[in-house]
Amino acid sequence: MEKPRLPHDHHSAMEAAFDHMPAPEAFEVTADLFKLLSDPTRIRLFWILCHCEECLLNLSVMMNMSSPALSHHLKLLKACGLIVSCRKGKEVHYRAADNAQAQALHHAIEHVAEIACPT
Repeated sequence: MEKPRLPHDHHSAMEAAFDHMPAPEAFEVTADLFKLLSDPTRIRLFWILCHCEECLLNLSVMMNMSSPALSHHLKLLKACGLIVSCRKGKEVHYRAADNAQAQALHHAIEHVAEIACPT
């Protein structure tokens, strides 16, 4: 992206910041992720899956939700790459993805909510 010529020189770090600014599309992806996480149920579900791998039935009991409602939330979290699933016999188990995005989000949730991770 071409660097704009600023009308006022305030001797700020704006020029350096602009050099490192992500493309506008990156902000779209980030906004979509924040929209997805605007639901406290999904944040709680994601937090649980950062700490254990679990099947749908146990998760629905933990979350006090019906399996179909929980499946909807799991599908959204999986579509954005925050969780993964694996089949174990007849059951599908879910856990947090092992990627930088999921780890960063887990740490952010814990800092914001001031939750201590179990060891």
